Amino acid sequence: MEHNDEYTAAMLAAMDLIWGEGFMAPGGEGNVEQMVSGLDLRGRKVLDIGCGQGLPACILARKHGATVVGTDLEAHLVQRAQLWAEQEGLQEQLSFRQVAPGPLSFDDESFDLIVISGALTQIADKLAMLRECFRVLKPGGSLSCYDWMKPAGPLSAAMHRWFALEGLTYELRTPEDQAELFLQAGFLDVTWRDKSAWYRREAALEFARLDGELRPRLLALLGLEEGEQFIESWRLLAQLCEAGELLQVYTRGKKPAALGL
Repeated sequence: MEHNDEYTAAMLAAMDLIWGEGFMAPGGEGNVEQMVSGLDLRGRKVLDIGCGQGLPACILARKHGATVVGTDLEAHLVQRAQLWAEQEGLQEQLSFRQVAPGPLSFDDESFDLIVISGALTQIADKLAMLRECFRVLKPGGSLSCYDWMKPAGPLSAAMHRWFALEGLTYELRTPEDQAELFLQAGFLDVTWRDKSAWYRREAALEFARLDGELRPRLLALLGLEEGEQFIESWRLLAQLCEAGELLQVYTRGKKPAALGL
């Protein structure tokens, strides 16, 4: 299966303006902490699927003492991640690799924890990926995901317009549907937390900044046409969040400690 890169250098620079340098999801370091809250990662081996620019993996290594393998579909993101690791002096704890869509290229029972921030949002066959995660997790290991999701019902015209403006792949599910997929893949103790209320407020503030103080810098980065499109996309994002059509959800599940449990 071929993959076309979706994150241009200009788009990454624009995201840095909004979410902080190196982050590709709302909340920055706070998003990372939400994903691993309550977990002891010291000395643990973590797989970061869709590692992006690698800064979240750096946080897991530096702050939590984990050894992290990060994977991404886009070579330039992997290169950025490697640079972050070098800058922070974390090469012994971090490694990054470009991968192709499809099955994971790791042995069974290789990792204590898998984190996926936003990448599962973009995968159509989520059950296949969840089963792969289950396979490469050690018994008793956990999978923790952050995703954009949707409520029950059809997508609105505004949502389809947002997809078109974003130019990114979105395969949105409801939180309940995704939790059911976790169970079908074999995970136990499946929980999900809806943090949409926080981002509903934050998205409105982000749009106000993009349409105000950040506009000159954004247009300098992207050019007039692409910059205006980016701002309009964020206006729609804030509108969809306010209407409850676009959700932010954390889902977690655990692989049984032993077969039959």
